[in-house]
Amino acid sequence: MNNPANMLDENLRPKDGNDRIPPPYRRLWRFSVLFTLVTAIVPLAVMTAIKYYQDQEAIRTESRFTVSRIVSNTKRTLEYIIEERHSVLALMVGSRSYTELSSDESLEAILRNLNASFGGFVDLGIIDADGNQIYYVGPYDLENKNYKDQAWFHEVVLRGAYVSDVFMGHRNLPHFVIAFRHEKGNDGYFILRATIDMELLNKQIYTLHLDRYTDAFIINQNRVLQTASAFHGAVLDTVDVTLPTHSRDVEVIDQYEMDNLWVTRGYVFVEKTPFVFMVIRKQPLHFGSWLVQRSDLIWFLFVSVSLILAAVLYSHHRMIRYLRQADMRRAKLLHNVEYTNKMATIGRMAAGVAHEINNPLAIINEKAGLLKDVAGHAADYPDKEKTVGIADVILQSVERCSRVTHRLLGFARRMDVRKEPIELEQLVREVVGFQRSEASHRSIEVEFHIQRTPPPVISDRGQLQQVFLNIINNAFAAVADNGHIDIAISQPTPADVAVSVSDNGKGISHHDLEHIFEPFFSTKGEFGTGLGLSITRDIVRRLGGTIDVESELGKGTRFIVTLPVKEQE
Repeated sequence: MNNPANMLDENLRPKDGNDRIPPPYRRLWRFSVLFTLVTAIVPLAVMTAIKYYQDQEAIRTESRFTVSRIVSNTKRTLEYIIEERHSVLALMVGSRSYTELSSDESLEAILRNLNASFGGFVDLGIIDADGNQIYYVGPYDLENKNYKDQAWFHEVVLRGAYVSDVFMGHRNLPHFVIAFRHEKGNDGYFILRATIDMELLNKQIYTLHLDRYTDAFIINQNRVLQTASAFHGAVLDTVDVTLPTHSRDVEVIDQYEMDNLWVTRGYVFVEKTPFVFMVIRKQPLHFGSWLVQRSDLIWFLFVSVSLILAAVLYSHHRMIRYLRQADMRRAKLLHNVEYTNKMATIGRMAAGVAHEINNPLAIINEKAGLLKDVAGHAADYPDKEKTVGIADVILQSVERCSRVTHRLLGFARRMDVRKEPIELEQLVREVVGFQRSEASHRSIEVEFHIQRTPPPVISDRGQLQQVFLNIINNAFAAVADNGHIDIAISQPTPADVAVSVSDNGKGISHHDLEHIFEPFFSTKGEFGTGLGLSITRDIVRRLGGTIDVESELGKGTRFIVTLPVKEQE
């Protein structure tokens, strides 16, 4: 015999290939999926967010360190270059007299030696107290030029030594000067002035090899560019930046700009000069740039979320489907128990009623027989023939009632499974006999078609009665008054006997036909429990047979029950 658990699994599988989930299970599926996804994906999202902020902080820290390193290293280089030239000029002024310096030949020799030893000197000049350049060596025609109105002239007169800002001057080219005031005894003082090539400072910035996000330049304390800037313009343009207070240490300031860039500004004041060396590094910190930079992490997150989503959806779909099947099995078993108890109760009631009826029927049969014998043997009995006829009618009616009660008792006795040879034609006719009154009342014609006498089948009488009672009841419910029901018994193979019950009722739709054997599915609305055909199919399968159905709307339905002749292993 077939395994009942396997039969239940087959009953619960959708026949249309879909795993459509009813609303209660769909809500449970949705909640469990969302809850699992949240608990699985939220930690990944939190880790990604933490990684994002850690990376941003690392970028900011790296940017501050890079800027600080560039500023600190370049500051030492600039101070060394300027201090070196400042010192050599101071040494030259202090070690030579005015007479030794006051000739073009002397200045030319000095300029040639300075460039040979240090480089970067453009020209040299001696300027008197009135600001007139009385001696000059260099590529420009600047002898006898007056610098009394120049800012650097007043600074060097006041301080004795001075390194100027970058300015245009008489050359009309950006340059800066280093100048020293030297006393001539009682004859006043003179000024030694040296012009320094700006390429000397620009070269230090060019050698930094900065990327497109970084800019380095020199400004003065009035925020005027002393060298060209990639971000802020040309030499002598004013820069809109806020300088920190004067300090010998490197200052690094971070802030956001309007275009969502993280800007790190590094400042340092070059000692003994008006110069401020500045490095600006702009780092894009928006999420899009981070995605590009961390593509490996994003791919890992995407693949992880995809795998989690697929695993959750698949596992929860199977879990909900199995849960639904378990609920349906449990409900079906409970309803089977309830139905079996109900049938057992009905059987006991039918047996009791039949037994109670049999006793009066036996008395009626005995008295009717006695009346017939008395009337038949008495020669002078009045209305003898009429009395005998009435007695015969009573005896026939008693016999008919007795057959009905015996069928009820036989149906009630077969609640326990017991295999025996059964003539299917006789059994089906007995079942139809229970519907004889309804057939007569509704003028329903029941016709049998027996091709040839089939062999008996080895099966359980009570369960087969239940199977055919369910099918024939459904046929009577499907046909209208004056309907027609055909019952055919045939032997399609030597090992099987088939019983088909056909009606000319309204038929079953194709969609409903796929579900009629499912538990709790009914086309009778509130008048049906949806268990009859499901239980019927289970019984047929337990008995080793099969049940099939054919139907067409408006034309009728046919159920075919095929049973094995011999008992199945």
